[in-house]
Amino acid sequence: MNSASATLAEDGFCLHPGLLSDPETDGLLGLIEGAGCNPETRAGRRDVGESAALEEFLGAHRGIRSLVSGLLGDGAFPVRVLFFDKTPAANWLVAWHQDRTVAVAERRACAGFGGWSVKAGVPHVQPPAAVLEGMLTLRLHLDDCGPDRGPLRVLAGSHRLGLLDAPAMARLTASAPTVECVARRGDAFVMRPLLLHASSKARRPGRRRVLHIEYAAKDLPGGLLWRSRARGPRPTLPCP
Repeated sequence: MNSASATLAEDGFCLHPGLLSDPETDGLLGLIEGAGCNPETRAGRRDVGESAALEEFLGAHRGIRSLVSGLLGDGAFPVRVLFFDKTPAANWLVAWHQDRTVAVAERRACAGFGGWSVKAGVPHVQPPAAVLEGMLTLRLHLDDCGPDRGPLRVLAGSHRLGLLDAPAMARLTASAPTVECVARRGDAFVMRPLLLHASSKARRPGRRRVLHIEYAAKDLPGGLLWRSRARGPRPTLPCP
């Protein structure tokens, strides 16, 4: 196990500085805006992963492929891509939570899956903890994010506690120390979905754009399909 894998296993997160160069970050922002994300009027978008140009960028970037395959395995593939844009006009906050839902092609009864919902027209479901434990989230920072820009806050090691109910989350976040995840433009932040995390409003509102990509390495059971798999064959991440 390499140092990044060991840190991810113990803490549930790790930072990888400078994964994207400035020109790559500029190019990625252009692709995101081309996918319909207006930075002046929207705080984000759920379906940017359906942009063929964006998908090609993520699949072709050697650093992203190397990082994800090194942590999740050579067969890893993206299952959902979100774009977050915290601005002076959309200075939002997110309460403490775990990422517990996944995007699927259609609603289908399957043991252990429940809490169905529809987000941006796409069926979402809460899978068993084992599915979430096998996933990885990559957050690409497209702007500097210091302590005054409403950075992500996490509770280290909380991903190892499984699915938590609201009282358990309240007890943990009230008593355990949290980590503020500041980052520079081009940095990548990797986390496990079950890691407890939150985000406050920015004290000095500005641009805080993040591309959030969720990866899995296995197909879903019981005939359920990942939303990304249902759109057609998608290449897995080759060994760099």
